[in-house]
Amino acid sequence: MIGKGKSIAHTKVSIRYGWNQEKNAEVVYRQHLAGENPAEINAEFRFVQEMNHNCQKNTLSFVLSPTIEDGKSLKPKDLKEICERFSKEMKLGDRQAIAFVHRDKDHTHIHLYVNRIDFKGVAYNDSFIGKKSQLAAEKVAEQMKLTTVKLVQMEKDFNLRDVRSEIKRRHDLTMKQFQPKTFKDYIEAMRVNKVVVVASINKADRLQGFRFHFDGYDLKGSAIDRSMSIGNIGKEMAATMGVKEFVRNNSQFIMGDRVVRLATNVAMNILKHAIERLITRGIGY
Repeated sequence: MIGKGKSIAHTKVSIRYGWNQEKNAEVVYRQHLAGENPAEINAEFRFVQEMNHNCQKNTLSFVLSPTIEDGKSLKPKDLKEICERFSKEMKLGDRQAIAFVHRDKDHTHIHLYVNRIDFKGVAYNDSFIGKKSQLAAEKVAEQMKLTTVKLVQMEKDFNLRDVRSEIKRRHDLTMKQFQPKTFKDYIEAMRVNKVVVVASINKADRLQGFRFHFDGYDLKGSAIDRSMSIGNIGKEMAATMGVKEFVRNNSQFIMGDRVVRLATNVAMNILKHAIERLITRGIGY
């Protein structure tokens, strides 16, 4: 579950948004309020807020978002419990509050509005409220056995490792199976192996790098494996076909409707590496 929080001045507008019937809004939690519409709720908030004229952003606005899967099974009493536990973790005390659930777009989430001014006229300290909101939401999720942000991130990281490994496997297969002679050949060969390679081309029509799209992920080559940076792909091609042929094939090429050249630093690194290999072998260049 994700928690976001901030202090706001536009109480009536925000509560009207929370009560938006187009989003199937439903009141799931209220405290010390009797109003039946945004104007009445705002008036009740304002009555207490008049006790503190120094505080301008005098309403606290929170959004609590369970995961889509968790949201499908949460009943109104569960959503009320989330609000109660969250308020306790945030040490909001005895204040006016109202919360609405929105179920639009298959993503259940709660809009919670709390009067920043208590019944003694004291304003709630909103320092680091965004960070505090996330930590409080994490604790509530753990207490109610809901999915936490940490767990979502762990699952994402685990899936990402698998995706990186699979893209690297398909890259190795492409280099071995097709032995591309140009970067354009490489892009087309990777597409055959179900990986979309998107070229990064600057305004000077210089090819600077690649991004790889696979299974919903969008990754830079260097983020997948060091061997998949554009420079290292070029080095591998040059090592296979020879420096002269690599230069002839890749000095410039057409990509879409543009004539593209390698970025100077990329080309120089590839050539330097290839020449060093030749010298090491005693062949000369």
